[in-house]
Amino acid sequence: MPRGERSLPDDGGALTGFAADLRALRVKAGSPSYRELARLAHYSSSTLADAASGQRLPTLAVALAYVRACDGDPDEWETRWRATAATWSADADNGPAPDEADCPYAGLAAFQPQDAERFFGRERLTDELVERVAAGRFLAVLGASGSGKSSLLCAGLVARLRGDAAPVMLITPGPHPLETCAAQLAMAVNGADDLRDDPRTLHRTVLQAMADRPAGIDMTLVVDQFEEIFSVCDDPAERNAFVAALLTAAQAANSRLRVVLGVRADFFQRCAEHAELFAALQDSTLLVGPMTVDDLRRAIGQPATRAGYTLEGALLARVVADAVGQPTVLPLVSHAMRETWQRRRGNALTLSGYEAAGGMHHALANSAEAGYLAMSPAEQQVARSIFLRLVTLGDGIGDTRRRARRTEFPGAQTGAVLEALAGARLVTLDTDTVELTHEALLLAWPRLACWISADRAALHSYQELADAAAAWRREGRDSSGLLRGSRLVAARHWLDEDRVAVMPADQVREFLAASVLHERRNACLRRMALVLLCVLAVVASVSAVVALRQRATAVTERDRAVAGRMSFQAQQLAQTDISLAARLQLASYRLDPAPDVYTDLVTAENESLATVLTGHTDVIYGVAYRGDGRVLATGGQDDTIRLWNVADPFHPVALGAPVPAKAGRVYWLAFSPDGRTLAAAGRDGTIALWNVTDPSRPVRWGPPLTGHTSYVFSVSFSPDGRLLVSAGQDRSVRLWNVADPAHATPIGPPMTGTTEPVASAAFSPDGRTVVSLGHDRTVRLWNVTDPAHPVPWGPPLIGHTNTVYAAAFAPDARLLATVSNDHSVRLWDVHDPARARPLGRPLTGHTDTVYAVAFSPDGTVLATAGADQTVRLWNLADRANPLPLGRPLTGHSAYVYWLAFSPDGHTLASVSQDRTARLWHLPDTTLTAHAGPVREGVVDSTGELLATGGSDHTVRLWRLDTPAPRSAGPPLTGHTGGVDGLAFKPDAPVLASTGDDRTVRLWDVADPTHPKALGRPLTGHTGIVQAVAFRPDGQILATGGQDHTVRLWDVADPLHPAALGTALSAHDDVVYDVAFRPDGKVLASGGADDHVALWDVSDPGHPRNLARLSVRTGGVRSLAISPDGRTLATAGADHTVRLWNITDPAHPSAWSPPLTGHTSFVLSVAFSRDGRTLASGSQDQTSRLWNVADPAHPSARGHAITSHTGRVRWVGFSRDDNTLLTTGDDATVQLSRLSPADVLGDVCAATGGALTEDDWRRYAPGMAYAPPCPDRG
Repeated sequence: MPRGERSLPDDGGALTGFAADLRALRVKAGSPSYRELARLAHYSSSTLADAASGQRLPTLAVALAYVRACDGDPDEWETRWRATAATWSADADNGPAPDEADCPYAGLAAFQPQDAERFFGRERLTDELVERVAAGRFLAVLGASGSGKSSLLCAGLVARLRGDAAPVMLITPGPHPLETCAAQLAMAVNGADDLRDDPRTLHRTVLQAMADRPAGIDMTLVVDQFEEIFSVCDDPAERNAFVAALLTAAQAANSRLRVVLGVRADFFQRCAEHAELFAALQDSTLLVGPMTVDDLRRAIGQPATRAGYTLEGALLARVVADAVGQPTVLPLVSHAMRETWQRRRGNALTLSGYEAAGGMHHALANSAEAGYLAMSPAEQQVARSIFLRLVTLGDGIGDTRRRARRTEFPGAQTGAVLEALAGARLVTLDTDTVELTHEALLLAWPRLACWISADRAALHSYQELADAAAAWRREGRDSSGLLRGSRLVAARHWLDEDRVAVMPADQVREFLAASVLHERRNACLRRMALVLLCVLAVVASVSAVVALRQRATAVTERDRAVAGRMSFQAQQLAQTDISLAARLQLASYRLDPAPDVYTDLVTAENESLATVLTGHTDVIYGVAYRGDGRVLATGGQDDTIRLWNVADPFHPVALGAPVPAKAGRVYWLAFSPDGRTLAAAGRDGTIALWNVTDPSRPVRWGPPLTGHTSYVFSVSFSPDGRLLVSAGQDRSVRLWNVADPAHATPIGPPMTGTTEPVASAAFSPDGRTVVSLGHDRTVRLWNVTDPAHPVPWGPPLIGHTNTVYAAAFAPDARLLATVSNDHSVRLWDVHDPARARPLGRPLTGHTDTVYAVAFSPDGTVLATAGADQTVRLWNLADRANPLPLGRPLTGHSAYVYWLAFSPDGHTLASVSQDRTARLWHLPDTTLTAHAGPVREGVVDSTGELLATGGSDHTVRLWRLDTPAPRSAGPPLTGHTGGVDGLAFKPDAPVLASTGDDRTVRLWDVADPTHPKALGRPLTGHTGIVQAVAFRPDGQILATGGQDHTVRLWDVADPLHPAALGTALSAHDDVVYDVAFRPDGKVLASGGADDHVALWDVSDPGHPRNLARLSVRTGGVRSLAISPDGRTLATAGADHTVRLWNITDPAHPSAWSPPLTGHTSFVLSVAFSRDGRTLASGSQDQTSRLWNVADPAHPSARGHAITSHTGRVRWVGFSRDDNTLLTTGDDATVQLSRLSPADVLGDVCAATGGALTEDDWRRYAPGMAYAPPCPDRG
């Protein structure tokens, strides 16, 4: 008999009601003892009894374990727990409200110098920062928003320096950085105000302030949020003067100032636009990355301990697990802990309090939402306007918070709302200013993110107006700066209060009023002139023509403006919905074919874009492809199954009406190998078998299969289709004979052994093994060779630390992948299932539960998905060390529950809690086979064959003369180290390769399916051979390497190559690249010594040095010579590409200033075959295109192309110049089509081309609907 329980209080409270319902569920389950429940739930009996005591709210995990042990519905009870938590936390304490001053956590606000005693976790970084400041006079601290830069500078550096009695100034630039700096200096020395008139006096002023200090002590100026000089300061002259003042004061020979900048990482490129600033930062940056586990434990635990509070061990472990590896979540952690402190029980901070607050991911949204909903509708409208006015839209970077003057928010009601928002710690009020407490709000609070998205066009217009107003005031209110014509009409139209949520500031209203007055005066003058113009009929006719042209111009300008906004919105959406972003870029390009949009589309072309299936009215759990790939099935919580014709995956069509499942909920779907049967696992504990011979009219084969006593979570057919395996909530795995689906029968006893629900089970491709897994955190392999007597192959596989939700076998049955609630993906070597073992390290990247896993049909790609709303792809070229393949696929707005590859491997289907299914079209332009970074590539003279070399010691050949590029044959092996250089012989099917093994190898590739080595490797270099090039006639080979030399080889007979003369020595360091001029008479070599050597090789037996060019780039990583032989391009370690005139190779000279845009080393350059375009690839993970038709006036072609997720090692062009080929550290080869028609066609096809009318109205308000791919709807 179960032990009697203490009666619950009759207080009608939420906590009491929750406990009573738990007790009722236990009674419904047969009143098992708490000891029995403990065996099922894997929690102690006392923990479970406490959960139903009504004394405290159990953690979510304990509550759900209790529910599962009593056969309750976890989904339903999770909803009830969250509702109880919200109510309970609101009235948990009826005593006095906690004193905010006692809270050990800063919440969203950055730690200040006075907070140093509670600033933990960054001790080592603070030590390093102090050392770096002492060692140099100019330093930038870089980190993403939310990484803790400001806290590190204020509570770390400034507090430490002030403790040493060193003079420190701490400023944030604001709209007028010179004035801000002068105001701080005025406290130290009289006359500092002169700084506003002459920035160069900063140095002199600091010297004056330090005159009485010992020589060994310097002043330190810390400029936090340095990015404000770009995002807030709208006067370029003041911005440049401020930078010049800092550099002059820090770099002067007698400097007494050390400057430390805190810079948001995505603004570093803006810093690079200022040449002197960029040079100063070259070796003077400190990166703020994610905290280690130990650092997080200190940062979370120590503030509370020091303040006299205790943290539950489970709470500390949970918060650390939520935050580890994520550099941008520290404000979210701090806010969540502050909210947890608000919900403490006595002096204890609990996991229940943390979960009730919403945890790291939801606490901020919950508290912001609560503050907003507490306002009246009128106050909510004011709050919306305030929030939107405190945002600065990014230009190619993320949005930022804006510090506004309080005078921009007049009125009693507005003041009251500001005070309420400040009380909720959502905004920070100073004497004169107001700003968002942290930029984390911009993304973490969905309501604000939606406001920004919905009003982005209006905000953009407002920013343009505010900028124009500021410029007008700056120029002394000159009438030339006022709005006119269509711009004024648009501004007045925008100002209509019914159309905009952002109320303009007084200076904007003044500007608009002045513009209107000026326009009226001009209109009066125009009316007077009209009398005269009426007499001049001819002039009037001409004016009409001009007016028409002006109207056309106005329309063009309008289209250009809308296109620009669409493109910007697409860039913002790229992180959350890559397919919608691509459709917006398409629409933008149709309105205005701008180069930036074109290159963004080139990037999108190599992404996996999706076609969306809609129709389900609730969560979709299951998805499956028929064996021929022409039919897709989906099913879910709306208790229906839908079948889709996906013969053309770009245009899926529903087949017939939804099929009522009558199972309460469809959890899983599986097609039989012959495609005639669809199995559906149901919530009602049954399995339905559907005859889908005619998929538009499914009918049941027979009655549902019964045997499970609770939910059936999964079903899977054996490879021969004669067996079905099922798994369920009742902790069993069952086999069924479905050879005759109309008369299916159970086989043998259930497979048991676990005391927890079984989440899924699946057959191996050879049919010998069934894998099962679930809530007991183990993976079990069953020998089903005799299906009537299944037995375990061996002990359970252990490794996951939480529920294991799904598993998938690779097609060769040698590899198993499992996914779990512990956020990881694990691989297991199961070639011998009796001796299965873990393979490699767990795959990490998902930030929440992973629910789904699937292998591509060829076994080269693994797909995973889960609660973080993403689908991730993994390159399995090296199964022991899989690498992420591309960026996460985004677009779903809720949990992703299952995945299925199409049988041809070209499409991946996903289904989600957001009620949609998506068909992701995997581009055939991404080539994978190398098991590591792909270092080099080269295209042969026919344009039909591509060779790539990698760190995996192999060379691979690829056919480019087929509709879809494909592997040409087996890899070329022989190198004993990474392959660094490749070159095709122009006059014969011969490939040369060089590598880390110090050799040069020649290969016969006449038959790419059977390549073979030619002769013995060439030796002579005493270090890594980095570079190789054939002379255009194919008779001479040049190589360069780590031994600082260049060597020439006679390869007229590739079977008998011979060294020519002695090594050429003109470099003092590694030779990275060599290239011949098209006439074959000149050879260029470039290296780490920052020089390019030009050689006369007319007589290759007696080469002579023509010139030694100092390029001053920090090292030449790559070089290329244009097809006309006049231009040499070099790739520099200074992040630039430089063009040199080598018409006279003995006297080379610069064609033009360096090409800038990359943010790290440039590793490769290549000219197109027509010589009009140059491509570059960089360590910054991007490639760029440059117009070099006139090398004296080169220009960038659009944005950077971001097809790789690692360093771009090599760039090249196809023979027809229509494709850019790149290789990278992400182990991929990318082929980017460059023809605009091809790019548009590919993106239209991959996205379905549809931009709905609702989307059009949202992103192009006021414009007539014009879908980007009209032929596709």
